[in-house]
Amino acid sequence: MAKITLSVIKADVGGYVGHSSIHPRLMEEAEKRLTRAREKGPLIDFRVMHCGDDLELIMTHELGVMNENIHKLAWDTFVAATKVATDLKLYGAGQDLLSDTFSGNVKGLGPGIAEMEFEERKSEPVIIFMADKTSPGAWNLPFYKIFADPFNTVGLVIDPALHEGFKFRILDVRENTALTFECPEELYDMLVFIGSPSRYVVKAVHRKKDDEIAAVASVERLGYMAGRYVGKDDPVMIVRSQSGFPAVGEVLEAFALPHLVEGWMRGSHNGPLMPVGFEHAHPTRFDGPPRVIAAGFQISNGKFFGPRDMFKDVSFDETRRLANFIGDYMRRIGPFEPHRLPLDEMEYTTLPLVMEKMQGRFEPLEEKQD
Repeated sequence: MAKITLSVIKADVGGYVGHSSIHPRLMEEAEKRLTRAREKGPLIDFRVMHCGDDLELIMTHELGVMNENIHKLAWDTFVAATKVATDLKLYGAGQDLLSDTFSGNVKGLGPGIAEMEFEERKSEPVIIFMADKTSPGAWNLPFYKIFADPFNTVGLVIDPALHEGFKFRILDVRENTALTFECPEELYDMLVFIGSPSRYVVKAVHRKKDDEIAAVASVERLGYMAGRYVGKDDPVMIVRSQSGFPAVGEVLEAFALPHLVEGWMRGSHNGPLMPVGFEHAHPTRFDGPPRVIAAGFQISNGKFFGPRDMFKDVSFDETRRLANFIGDYMRRIGPFEPHRLPLDEMEYTTLPLVMEKMQGRFEPLEEKQD
C-alpha cells in the first residue's frame, strides 16, 4: 500500500467578529476550492474546519510532506479567502499571509503546518488538535503527558508496543536549531528544555523501536518570522492513536488539566487552555481564554470518516469549570506578571516607545554613604 500524507495547514485570514470566529463565507470558499482539488487531483480527501478565527485545511494525498502542489493549493485557498474577508471588511483580513508571492511551500510565509507521511495500519485512528489564542509551546505539556508520562499514559507501563518509549524532536525557535531526546532515558534532560515553551517546542514524536511517526505539530512563530507582531500562532497538532501508540483516551487525558499557555488577549498574556466542543470554539472573554478542539478521524485508504467532536464530553465539564476559575484568577492580576507575559515575550508592546521616552532619565545607582 502506498503511503498517505496527512497535511493540516491553517491561517487566520479574517476574524468575525474581531478575533472571535470565522465567517461562513470563508469556509464556503475553502470548501469550493478543495472540492475541485479532490475531484481533479491531487487530494484524496479533505475537511475544512475552524477554531476561533483560524481557517483549518485538513487534507490527505500521496505526494509527501512539504509538497509544492499541496502547499500552493493551501496558499491559493487562503488568498481567495482573504479576498472574501476583505470584501466583508472582516478584522485582520489576510493577517497570517506575510508575503505577496508563493515560493514553493508555505513555510515561513505565515500559515501553520503540521504534516506526516505513513502507511495506514489495519485501523488508523487520528486526532487533530486545533488551538486558538495561544502559541506552539502550548503542546509541550500534552506531548510530554501523552508520550512520556505513565501517570497519564498507562500503556507506557503495561503495553509492550509502547514500553520502549518515544523520541522527541525539539526545536529552538529563536536559534532555528533542533535536538532529539530519547525517552525515558533522557527525560530529565528534555524537561529542562520543553519546560520553557516560549523558546523550545516539540515538533514531532517518533516511536523509538522503529522510528514510526506518532505525532507532529506546527511550530511557526509569526512574531519572529515577520520581525514584528502580526498575529497569534494558534498551533495545530496531529496524533496517531491505538495499536502501537497511546490509546484515544490517553491522548485526550493529557488535556484534563487546563495548563497555562501564552496568548490570550493581544498575544501577551498567560491563560488556561480550555478544551471545548466545536460549537464553543469562539473565544470572546478578553479574546479568550485560549481554546483547543479535538477532531477525531478514522482514515481508510486516505478517506476521512469523521470528524468526531472528542471534547464534546461531559467528563471535560470539570476541566472547563477549572479553566474558568483559573481565568478569573489570572484576569484579576491585570497588567502584572504572571498574567501579562515578561517584556521580552510580549507581542503587542509599547516597550520600545516607552524606553525611548525614558532615555536620559535613568540614573546611576550610588551607594549611600553612612
